[in-house]
Amino acid sequence: MLKTRVLTALLLLPAVLAALFLDPPLVWGGFALFALSFGAWEWARFARFDRAEQGVFIAAFVLLGAAWLLLPLAKSWAPLLDAFALLFWLLAVPLWLRQKWTLKHKWSSALLGWLILLAALAAVTRFRDMQQGPLVLLLVLAIAWVADIAAYFAGRAFGRRKLAPSISPGKSWEGVYGALVAVSVYLVTLQQLGAPLVSQLPLWLLLPLGWALTAVSVVGDLFESLLKRQVGLKDSSNLLPGHGGVLDRVDSLLALAPVAAALLFVYALALA
Repeated sequence: MLKTRVLTALLLLPAVLAALFLDPPLVWGGFALFALSFGAWEWARFARFDRAEQGVFIAAFVLLGAAWLLLPLAKSWAPLLDAFALLFWLLAVPLWLRQKWTLKHKWSSALLGWLILLAALAAVTRFRDMQQGPLVLLLVLAIAWVADIAAYFAGRAFGRRKLAPSISPGKSWEGVYGALVAVSVYLVTLQQLGAPLVSQLPLWLLLPLGWALTAVSVVGDLFESLLKRQVGLKDSSNLLPGHGGVLDRVDSLLALAPVAAALLFVYALALA
């Protein structure tokens, strides 16, 4: 399984990096929309849509995503998507995990899926449009990757207390602590190297922000795990050999990227 996971990652990585760093930025937007459209299909499985409903849901998401990428007026959606990201991932999802709510009503499930996926698309394209945007986006997304890797190894070495045994039995509090330490080291290193955006933030703000984004990435992972468990799925799909589905790979990023974009917007307003 590990060999398959590594091989799949090595095959996908050049395509992801090429789409991210090539101009025009629309190349990255189209790539992100293409990938998230498969995530929309997987979300439709979580919501138990029939085949016709799946088609409508995916087509509507693609149209919304295309509108975001191609229509300047759609950029006015950004504050609404920021507000949704902060309220949903910071307040609603922790409560959702505690109460173990389910996707019961099809159209509310569809609306929620559209908002989650569109907020993620908006976030990764807004970061890409910044000065040194491709590198900034890569460094932001790497918070989730550093946290995930550190949590895995810290959990295996020291894991004793389960984080959410009824949702994801493999995760431990010790893994979370390992993730927080690793992200702290990662961010301090980036600051010392003068990395874009990171070096502009004071350490007293950078570290708490990194810890908050680490927590958000864990919440995103647990949220997808709960939805899979509720519909009896081990993976969101089998599209990516060794990895499962698209949502299995981007679950933490669906939460982290929109929240990071929203917090950056709030920070920019505070400086204005």
